[in-house]
Amino acid sequence: MKTAPIIAIASGKGGTGKTTVAVHLATWLAEQGRAVQYLDCDVEEPNGHLFLRPTITSREPWGVPQPVIDNDRCTSCGKCAEVCVFNAIAMLKKPLVFPELCHGCGGCTLACPVAAIREEPHTIGEISLGAAGDIAFGQGRLNIGEPLAPPLIRALIHRRQKNAITLLDAPPGASCPAVTVARDADCLLLVTEPTPFGLHDLTLAIETFRPLGHPMGVVLNRADNDTRIQDFCAREAIPLLAEIPDDRRVAETYARGNLLFETFPEWRNYFTTLWTGIEARR
Repeated sequence: MKTAPIIAIASGKGGTGKTTVAVHLATWLAEQGRAVQYLDCDVEEPNGHLFLRPTITSREPWGVPQPVIDNDRCTSCGKCAEVCVFNAIAMLKKPLVFPELCHGCGGCTLACPVAAIREEPHTIGEISLGAAGDIAFGQGRLNIGEPLAPPLIRALIHRRQKNAITLLDAPPGASCPAVTVARDADCLLLVTEPTPFGLHDLTLAIETFRPLGHPMGVVLNRADNDTRIQDFCAREAIPLLAEIPDDRRVAETYARGNLLFETFPEWRNYFTTLWTGIEARR
């Protein structure tokens, strides 16, 4: 059976309406009878649950294995530092571990020729799974003070349901956490707004994600008479898949944490158009 697609909803900056698009697309797909899973990968500030209001059925602390050096066994050969692409081990007289840089890959343990490295678990956050009606729901939440989001994001994505269309609500921006989400996607939706800031950060996002080679499309939120985003998409040959108009009433409904379909049934038309565009890009 063909695996259902993974769609990442990303943005060059926060506040563009990325989560608004993600939760409404998930709701629209569920209304069409499609199996859909929403995963909130913005593990530093997850907020999709505020709109979908899921019932959480499981909570799992999640951590990364971190290396501990046995200095009595260590021969200072330096192979552990050589193999670490994250520079989490520096070679002085003996290896020095920087836990805040460690991704828990285990490469140093395998590379050590004298078994001088053991791994100890370090909890960095929690993964919650459940359902919001017919939508399978998942989110990660990084512990306060933890510097690395990608390992928790990867663990959350690993829990996707292969028979369901998976929507990955990415962290905002074009940093490492967002790239971690985009790398696992089949296609990318970039949500932006018609402002100089929106255009600037959309440009950065496209420059960051384009080397991944995934199909991309743009969703213009709060569209008005400004055509700078439309002109940019035309120049870059990136399809503009949907334009959602600016409406104060929408902002008021969103600020209360409510989904918009009940109050504004015409919003379903935007997501019909959006999904048609996504299907054409796959």
